[in-house]
Amino acid sequence: MIAFVSGPVAALAPTSAVIEVGGVGMLVQCTPATLAGLRIGQEAKIATSLVVREDSLTLYGFADDDERQTFELLQTASGVGPRLAQAMIAVHSPDTLRVAVATGDEKTLTAVPGIGKKGAQKLLLELKDRLGEPVGSHIGRQGIGTPLSVSWNDQLHAALIGLGYATREADEAVALVTPQAEEAIKAGEEPAVPRLLRAALQSLNRTR
Repeated sequence: MIAFVSGPVAALAPTSAVIEVGGVGMLVQCTPATLAGLRIGQEAKIATSLVVREDSLTLYGFADDDERQTFELLQTASGVGPRLAQAMIAVHSPDTLRVAVATGDEKTLTAVPGIGKKGAQKLLLELKDRLGEPVGSHIGRQGIGTPLSVSWNDQLHAALIGLGYATREADEAVALVTPQAEEAIKAGEEPAVPRLLRAALQSLNRTR
């Protein structure tokens, strides 16, 4: 298993990054929030999970070990492959998912593209007691690249683009959730990008 890759960022794409490791470019499929913290030419360390298929070897990358472990645990549920598991991590933090499963919160799961009400109900049953107890969204999390210097709206915009939305749609969604972010800033808090992303996705679903 490849637990992490470390090296300069050689290239960035909407859903992946290339990290140079010992002169070899490692292609890593990343969550939008993780990509938002990377800059070409800068050093980065990304927690990874290697998914082996008959015809492919795919590295999935995350901001920290908690995201990686949650990604792997999600795939123990039937019908959850790496793409859906990554989408769940892209929309919600590991702790948010743990709370949702612990409390039977269907709405949190249906905020993820590709999960309907029946699918959410099934996941709640299968993932019960698998994800563990919430530990606090910031405990043990380490930044990569320059995440602290990336504004919440840039991270949110990158996340929406990474999920396949057009630039115009992403711009409109960011504008719609800006009041929520401003309220958090006025209260002296850092805007929670996963929560804003969920609200943005809900607004996009309503307008489609």
